[in-house]
Amino acid sequence: MPKALYGVKDILASLPHRYPFLLVDRVVALEPWLKLEAYKNVTFNEPFFQGHFPGQPVMPGVLILESMAQAASLLLTLSSRDFHDQIPRDLKVEDLSGRIGYFASSDRVKFRRRVEPGDRLDLKVSFLRLGTRAFKVSGQALVDEQKAAEAEMTATF
Repeated sequence: MPKALYGVKDILASLPHRYPFLLVDRVVALEPWLKLEAYKNVTFNEPFFQGHFPGQPVMPGVLILESMAQAASLLLTLSSRDFHDQIPRDLKVEDLSGRIGYFASSDRVKFRRRVEPGDRLDLKVSFLRLGTRAFKVSGQALVDEQKAAEAEMTATF
């Protein structure tokens, strides 16, 4: 997969999320209109660890799912912004400027291992379907090359 590094400034310009709800730190690879790889450094200072769970902190599964959804949104917005001239012929993608994607559904969700402070959550997403009003992706979240979670997610915009 071609390497395309996007840091926090690019991510902030592409997603509406802000601290403490921005759950992607860096995009490390992008194959426009197909797939993206990113990561989230999970630190002990994350606000959710105060209550989930004291003495045995674990990243909530719903936030792992949200981090995959944010990576999927980055796949769409970065492809559209930086590779608009490479849209596959069979896709009918409108201009996404100023539009926000909303999480619509998740299917085949499985959580495989805990995510704890100090872990790097590697995120891999790829398009399953892309339309003019919605898209569906397959996502995986990994820690040390072990699958922590997987899901198929749909979003509308």
